[in-house]
Amino acid sequence: MLYDLFVSQCHSVKVYTTDFSHMQKTKRKDLRPEYNYIETKTYHKNISVARIRSHRSFSRDVLKPLENEKADLLWVLIPPNSLAKTISSYKASHPETKVIFDVIDMWPETMPVKSFKKLPFIKIWANLRNKYIDNADLVVTECNLYQTVLSKYVDSSKMRTLYLAKDPYKDTGSGNPPDDRYSLCYLGSINNIIDIPVICEIVAKFKAVKPVDLHIIGDGENRDLLISSAKDAGANVIYHGKIYDVDKKQEILDSVHFGLNIMKDEVFVGLTMKSMDYFASALPVINNVHGDTWQFIEDNRIGANYDDSFSVEGLGSYDRRDVRAFFADTLSKDHFDQEVASIMQTLFEGCD
Repeated sequence: MLYDLFVSQCHSVKVYTTDFSHMQKTKRKDLRPEYNYIETKTYHKNISVARIRSHRSFSRDVLKPLENEKADLLWVLIPPNSLAKTISSYKASHPETKVIFDVIDMWPETMPVKSFKKLPFIKIWANLRNKYIDNADLVVTECNLYQTVLSKYVDSSKMRTLYLAKDPYKDTGSGNPPDDRYSLCYLGSINNIIDIPVICEIVAKFKAVKPVDLHIIGDGENRDLLISSAKDAGANVIYHGKIYDVDKKQEILDSVHFGLNIMKDEVFVGLTMKSMDYFASALPVINNVHGDTWQFIEDNRIGANYDDSFSVEGLGSYDRRDVRAFFADTLSKDHFDQEVASIMQTLFEGCD
């Protein structure tokens, strides 16, 4: 989105990124001709010394082409945390270049395994970001929640939140969920950071009132566990697998009452990709993610937060038009473009 926006404004833009896919753990095959790919060491485990070495080599190697550039602005996506250190050294020798550190994830804070967070190298990993992040001219965060940690290292006046964005799904009206049963949906990766026991608790609470259908869109290492656990909790499970076609996805989301945005408590995230899909399709959510999403729901009639006081009978009704309006105001590409314009104005205010 940043690349497309700056190009559309006739700026000269170069993207330097890794040739390694973290999700697939293989070299990238979907190379974009307009990007510059840095050869990067591979790794096979999310939590490993090899991963940190890969990040550090990428962060070092990306400096080489930058030395041949006369950039007005470096917009640096973090992680890898080691980029904060290497780009800080670049900034020291090129003070005329503006630098934005854009924190799109918090590692190691986001790791769901508490025991790992106590290991010595984990603190070193975090400090690669924390020790150097204030060297940027501006720090952009993916959600407000991240700033509760980063404010220890960067003054709040120097930070801005820039939410992810996407195009809305087609406006299909109020949807068509069934009247004789509750229809729920889980969308996204089925991995070790989603809270399957809590999903099953929610299913059981709805099942106590009416029969429950649970649609699952996605895949992951815990797919079979989610399906079997949801069935044990009383759900009729409809597994759709991975779906990338927006119209097909919208058709399923139109047929449900709520999307499930449920993650383990120890996961440090304020806004999930799955919740953006729900909101883009104007679907209310049942949510336990704290920070930004929790506050969104408190302030807008777009779903219900799940805690000890949660009651199916107390849910009431939700108008999908309210969800669609919230999405347009907060998570749309138009809003993203406006926020980037404001960030640029702040960064270059007073410059020729």
